[in-house]
Amino acid sequence: MFTGLIQETGRITAVEQLPTQKRDAFTRITVASARIPSQLATGDSVAVSGVCLTAVAIRNGKFSADLAQETLQRTSLSRLHEGSLVNLELPARAQDRLGGHIVQGHVDGVGELLRLDKIKGGEDWRLALKIPSDLAKYVVSQGSITVEGISLTVAKIDSNQLEVAIIPHTYQATNLHALGPGDLLNIEVDVLAKYAEKMSRGGGGKLTVEDLVRRGF
Repeated sequence: MFTGLIQETGRITAVEQLPTQKRDAFTRITVASARIPSQLATGDSVAVSGVCLTAVAIRNGKFSADLAQETLQRTSLSRLHEGSLVNLELPARAQDRLGGHIVQGHVDGVGELLRLDKIKGGEDWRLALKIPSDLAKYVVSQGSITVEGISLTVAKIDSNQLEVAIIPHTYQATNLHALGPGDLLNIEVDVLAKYAEKMSRGGGGKLTVEDLVRRGF
């Protein structure tokens, strides 16, 4: 489990197609960063721009991870190339504070960055994005959403177009400042919203606040 609080950014140093004897070629990415590689062991999980991956090689301030074909089809990692900036987060530990929200690292869909503008007369930024229409039902104003692995709060929603406020720290400390209109964004909706929907269907559509409290929400 992750929290959506990015610990540092990394730089893609290689995107390779590696053949195997048992299957077609697969994609391996290598990421360089200042701190996270030294905290990883082979087989550990690490979130790369919101996608939970497994470290398969760690050396000299870098780690590598393999991307399944489904990962390439379902996430924004398909756009990665040498030099791309990615957001990195290690899994939360039991004693950690949950500063963001519950993030699984399981991308629900790919959105599109519409614009990222600095608010006139201020230091904050406003991110506008479009998400897949089938995910909009899980998003509410002032609710949580994960974009490129970043835990963000929805400021405005109109159909499948959202706006979120970006503070200067988030703008500088993540890959957002390196992206532009039309770029793909990994989207993970709040898993609690999906569970609430499932329980509502199972209960004939009559889900009450008391039901949610009883189930631990």
